[in-house]
Amino acid sequence: MGSLTTFLPLILMFVVMYFLMIRPQQKRQREAKSMMDALAKGDEVATAGGILGRVTKVADTYVTIEVATGTEIVVQKNAVTTLLPKGTLKAL
Repeated sequence: MGSLTTFLPLILMFVVMYFLMIRPQQKRQREAKSMMDALAKGDEVATAGGILGRVTKVADTYVTIEVATGTEIVVQKNAVTTLLPKGTLKAL
């Protein structure tokens, strides 16, 4: 019984860390993966570098984004961080 009481604070600390740090991070990773898998032509996105544009082509690991009329860039899918609501680019 004595050894259990000495390890109880350590066990409690790991349980609290799991619920406060690990579990929310796993949830964010799942949401990001589902967003990347759902990317489609015509979606308006923002990249990790702050570039805004419209998706013109989606491949397995790369996405082609039109940042201006006639100007397209190719970025990795994981560089896309945010899916913007439709019409956001016209409002800018």
